Amino acid sequence: RKTTFDSQLAFVKISSYEGTESTGNVKQQFGVDFDIEGRDIIIVEDIVETGHSMNYLLDHLRRKNPASISICTLFFKPEKFLYEYPIDYTALSIGNEFIVGYGLDYNQLGRNLKDIYVIDE
Repeated sequence: RKTTFDSQLAFVKISSYEGTESTGNVKQQFGVDFDIEGRDIIIVEDIVETGHSMNYLLDHLRRKNPASISICTLFFKPEKFLYEYPIDYTALSIGNEFIVGYGLDYNQLGRNLKDIYVIDE
């Protein structure tokens, strides 16, 4: 919220989930609408699981020639991660549970819960 350096912020909406499973088919609804060539990019993500969505975003951003790209995520599921690119900053590594709440949703539900919960199948 409060930074001591000049920055620009863009919100990118990408998803590859239906229910609790990744479809592997990535959909982008909106993205970066300004020039990032030669700039340092930090992607702040809620959760990285298989990595399909992040891989899609990285491919898209790399074509715009940024100076660097770093990835920061609140939750990381290393057992499900399918790619070789590094996750530079991780708050919590978790198992294969599906979580909901505090901004994380299950089919658009539960995002407004004040805590994070594990969904039982």
